[in-house]
Amino acid sequence: MSKVSILTLGCKQNKYESDCMANILISAGFEVVENLEFADIYIINTCAVTSEAEKKSRQYIKKCTKLNPNCKIIVCGCASENNIEQFKEKDNVFSVFGTEGKEKILEFIENPSFEHIPQSKQYCSPCNPMKTTTREYLKIQDGCNNFCSYCLIPYLRGRSRSRDIESIVKEAYVLASRTKEIVLTGIDISSFKVDGELALPALMKRLSQVPARIGLGSLEVGVITEELLQTLKDMPNFIPHFHLSLQSGDDEILKKMNRHYSSEEFLAKVLLIKEYFPLCNLTTDVIVGFGAETQEQFENTKKFIEQCGFSYVHIFPYSKRSGTRAYTFDDLDMSIKKARVDELEMVNQRLKEKFLSQFLGKESIMLAEEKKDFFEGFSKEYIRCYADDELISGEEYKIYFDSIYQDGMKVKIIKE
Repeated sequence: MSKVSILTLGCKQNKYESDCMANILISAGFEVVENLEFADIYIINTCAVTSEAEKKSRQYIKKCTKLNPNCKIIVCGCASENNIEQFKEKDNVFSVFGTEGKEKILEFIENPSFEHIPQSKQYCSPCNPMKTTTREYLKIQDGCNNFCSYCLIPYLRGRSRSRDIESIVKEAYVLASRTKEIVLTGIDISSFKVDGELALPALMKRLSQVPARIGLGSLEVGVITEELLQTLKDMPNFIPHFHLSLQSGDDEILKKMNRHYSSEEFLAKVLLIKEYFPLCNLTTDVIVGFGAETQEQFENTKKFIEQCGFSYVHIFPYSKRSGTRAYTFDDLDMSIKKARVDELEMVNQRLKEKFLSQFLGKESIMLAEEKKDFFEGFSKEYIRCYADDELISGEEYKIYFDSIYQDGMKVKIIKE
């Protein structure tokens, strides 16, 4: 029996697709592992969000051949979609394909191939992932129509296309039979449609009876409506965590980014969310230093982040990406960007502590995941929990929040 190691870079969607390939391979009789260890075949599912991500993808090839000089290596994903040539001549590389065709992984193992599979106009992707973690991901959509000026992904993943709603619901029940938490994922789940109409509320209604917590991946602000929020509020199993991609709090920078909203419109949707979910976990992404961002524009973003009152902000220094419209824009020295990242991190720390302090002494439910220095997991509010007790991974425990700790809170188990 041949052993296959699947190595995944990048987003949750890649993780889902890797787990689906793993299930296909296991059904065909292969032994499958996720770690970088000795194997007969390596599948590198690549990322191309940054040039550094592509570099890591290439470096994995060297690491695999060092572990097994006689191995076969298959490269797929966004980096190979972006530039297939960078992988074709590498040692031991047996097959290379892009973002399409992962459901045909057995064919690429059996027959060497170096080709770009044309982007499908309909949703076409592997499904039924192998269980690899406590939390399961469920892919509902692929591709993106937003074309933000800094982003390469719409050119690599194609236009937005949605999965059939019945297929999603069916898989959700399968996943719920083996996990207590499911997170919907995709390149742009806000653009999920049924018969050409935006339909995230309709999908969430169908998932409201699934016997597992249901969470949403990253959202675009335009999808936030009273209909969606009322639907989520009525769901007994919804995780009240909203990740709204902001990227900048300055209107001029937002226009340069082609982000399709103003800071005023974004704030209105934040306030609407807080009307329905006053204690929700509201997180975001911010890119610092984009398009030669001025000090004033940076200060606007800094003030806006505090105004929104996020619970956590993922902060990134802007890095030019060849192939994007923003590649020719003026840029800043990385030292300026890093200084601004550090400044925003101080704001981020204050916001995080303010959010977490609301839960001190309150009770909740924790889903245990893994043992490190503490037994870690997430509460139903999507707060990272740290427990001294010996717990069982995948089980839920009644807790109370004891103190703020690192990126979450230390908790005490409530013994029944």
